[in-house]
Formats: sequence, C-alpha cells, structure tokens
Amino acid sequence: MTEGPLFVIIMRFTLPIILTNVLQLTFNAADIVMVGRLCGSTSVAAVGATGSVTNLLVNLFIGVAMGAGVTVAQGIGARDGEEVHKAVHTAMTASIICGLIMSVIGIVFSRSILLLMNTPLDVLDLAAKYVRIYFLGSVFSMVFNFGAAILRAVGESKKPLYYLTMSGVLNVCLNFCLIRFAGMDVEGVAIATITAQALSAFLVVRDLLGRDDLCKLNPRDMRIHKKQLKKIIRIGLPSGAQASLFSLSNMLIQSSVNSFGKTVLSANSAAGNIEGFLYAVVGAFQQTTINFTGQNLGARNPRRIRRLTFISIGAGAAIAGTLGILALVFGRQLLGIYITDDPMAIEYGLIRFRCVGAFYFVCAFMDIVVGSVKGLGKTTQGMIISLIGTCGFRVIWIYTVFARFRTLPWLYVCYPITYALVFTVQMIYFLHVTKKLIEQQDAAALQTT
Repeated sequence: MTEGPLFVIIMRFTLPIILTNVLQLTFNAADIVMVGRLCGSTSVAAVGATGSVTNLLVNLFIGVAMGAGVTVAQGIGARDGEEVHKAVHTAMTASIICGLIMSVIGIVFSRSILLLMNTPLDVLDLAAKYVRIYFLGSVFSMVFNFGAAILRAVGESKKPLYYLTMSGVLNVCLNFCLIRFAGMDVEGVAIATITAQALSAFLVVRDLLGRDDLCKLNPRDMRIHKKQLKKIIRIGLPSGAQASLFSLSNMLIQSSVNSFGKTVLSANSAAGNIEGFLYAVVGAFQQTTINFTGQNLGARNPRRIRRLTFISIGAGAAIAGTLGILALVFGRQLLGIYITDDPMAIEYGLIRFRCVGAFYFVCAFMDIVVGSVKGLGKTTQGMIISLIGTCGFRVIWIYTVFARFRTLPWLYVCYPITYALVFTVQMIYFLHVTKKLIEQQDAAALQTT
C-alpha cells in the first residue's frame, strides 16, 4: 500500500471488496426475492421496514470495527509489532462485547422503535419478529466484521470474499428450506441469516488463529489493552456514531415513507436493496482509502495519500455512475424480480431510482473522501462535518420542504443534495489536513539536510 503504481494496486485491492459486498448483497437480495415470491409483498415490506432499525445499531459497532482496522493498518505502516499484536487482540475481544450489547439493545427496543417509525400495523408483527431473531446473531456479525477489518488492514481483501461466499450459499439454501419446506415466513429468513453469520465468524477466526504474522490471534492473549482500546474508540466511535446518526436521519425518512402505506414501503424496500449494489462499489472504495491512508500515514507519505484519494474518487464515481444509469434504464425489470403481485409498487420504485440511484456517483465523491479523512484519524472532525451536512440538512428538509410538498420525489431528492454538500466540505478539510502534513514533512526534510 505504501509503494508502487497506485491505480493498479488500488483496483487489485478494491475489486475483491466490491465482489465481497456484491455477494453479501446478492444473498441479502435473495432473502427478499424469496420472501416476495413465496410469501408476498407484505413480507417484503416487513423485512424492508427493519433496515433502518438494524442499521442504527450495526453501523455504530461496525464503525468501531473500522477503528480497529485503521489502528492495525497504522501499526503495520509504522512496523510496530507490539502495537499490531495488542490492537488485534483488543479488537477481537471488543467484538464479542459489542455483539452482546447490540443483542440486548436490539431485542429489547426494536418493536418500540418500529412503532415510533409509523410502521404500518399490518406488517408490524412480522417486522418485530424478524428483527428480534436477527439481533440474536449480533456476536457472529461483530466477530466477522472486526476480523475482516484486521485482514483488510494487512492487505488481504480476498479472504473476506471467500468466507462470505461460503456463508452466503448456506444462507440461500437455508432460506429456501425454511420457507418452502418448513412453512416459515420472515422468521425463516432471520434464522438463515444468523446461521450464515455464525459460519463467516468461524471462518475468519480460524484464519486469524492460523496466521504466522503480526496479526496472528492467540486466545490466551485476548484481553482489552487500554491504550489500543482508546485509539480504536477514538478513531472508530465517531465514525460509528456518524453512521448511526445517519441511520437516525434515514429512520426519519423511512418514517415518512411508511406514512404513504404498505405499497410504497414495499417499493422502497426493493429499490433500496437494488441501490445497495451501487453502494457496494462506493463502500469498497471507501474501505480502500481508509486502509491505504492509514498505512501511508504510518509510513509518512502524505503526497501519496492525496494521489490515492483522487484516483479512488475518479474510479469509484465512474463505476457507480455507470451502474446508476443502468439501474435507471432497466429499473422496471429489476424491480420485477422482487415484486410480482403489485404493479403500483414498481412504479413507486422507479421514482426512487430517478431521484437517488441516478445520482449515486455523487455519493461516491462524498464517501471516498470521507474514507480518506477517517484513515487520517480525523474521525471526530469528519463526523461533525457529515452530521451537520447530512443529518442536519435532512431533518430540516423533511420538516420544511417535504412538509410543504408531501410527494415522494420531494422526499427522495434530499439524498443527492446532501451527498454534494458533504463532499464539498469534506474535500476542503481533507486538502487542508494533507497540506499541513506535506508542509511538516518538507520542513523536517530541510532540517535533516
């Protein structure tokens, strides 16, 4: 990550992450497709209604996992073996603690949150059943995400892909068996999901146990090291809090979507799931910039950090933009895969594509530069910028513009506007921080000569 031709190395690192994200989404999409075809649009709406609730908690702790990955990457870049060893064992211990906390919170409060979101009563019970079972597997999800962050920090982006492929195949097979033959509904999807998560967690732990480098996991050394935990939290918690607060703003949007009824909720679930494939590209490039920036910060290569960020933005925006156009052109056919019993839901889904999916290249601009800011360790500053620009703007938009024009286009258009707003401010901040690092490096070089 710290030397060699950047474009080739970035794409070689990013493509397995894209495939990992796409496979994960494909298996998640299989859940919804199978539910839609075997159980109906009501069940699709029930699963879709839980997305904002699960993301609220999952994103918080995945942000902490990202902090663990950055901490390990910086230790590797600085060639500090003790730092890497302590960070790895602190991270994996924290993953279990985070998973248990998430399980308790999710199981206890999920139904109340669904009620606050104006979830239609005809899907509420199914949604609550799904989300409670889902949160039972939180420990498995956290162990995998923390472990995958460590593997990516050391430069191995292919192994998480392999592990998710195996767990995803299991997920699809269990979905079909539990729904088709056991007569289950959304509870079958949830059980299949947590079983697959258990397999992916087992595979990533087995990998870490068998390593012969600095990231080798030794169960006897698993404990919390205060210094490394503070660093992981300092880097990861603001990012996780930012993502969770994004989820809160999205919950407000979801609540507005819910107010249009079950048909729009079903359409939004299907369209949002398809857009997830666009974000698979954006998220992969963000993961790349986080890890590359972390290692190059440790190796004191600020000019390389700038170059890798610009290359990632260009490549990510080009791919996401192309996929966004394809989703818009073939939207009716794509939505028809998910929804077979409600033509109006497909029409509502197309509205979301026109307002959000077509502008996903702007989301790439925003998230990739945000990844570089996180990799620099400036997560608190980046969080403040993103919260004001995204959460604050969306809340204001919903209570002003959308309150005046209560239509789906006026609701959805707040997404691309916030993408552009946050990107502009984050880029200015990123250039400011890297300029100072370059100036410090040049001053130090002058002193040594």
